[in-house]
Amino acid sequence: QVQLVESGGGLVQAGGSLRLSCAASGSISRINAMGWYRQAPGKQRDLVAFIRSGGITNYADSVKGRFTISIDNAKNTVYLEMNSLKPEDTAVYFCYAVAATYAYSDLRPYWGKGTLVTVSS
Repeated sequence: QVQLVESGGGLVQAGGSLRLSCAASGSISRINAMGWYRQAPGKQRDLVAFIRSGGITNYADSVKGRFTISIDNAKNTVYLEMNSLKPEDTAVYFCYAVAATYAYSDLRPYWGKGTLVTVSS
């Protein structure tokens, strides 16, 4: 199994910055991709950004130019640097990974429990 633990959420004023971290642990043999989704109250869970093992990144249009995703492969940790935050960025942010383990060689999706980001106006 793979466990994902997020940290770094909190309350920030509009225009401020936060950095989210997500560490993957377990019997991981390979991580194909890691990323972040978010879910605002009453809304569906949407992709924010992801990064593949080769370094290719993808961002939602709403965060391009403001958010940066990066990964430390040695630590199996993904980061989301969020700048120029807006009230509409308020949501629970979920870490996501596609990984294989020594028990299951096929790539499977895994989710963290989420961390709340609140941006006040």
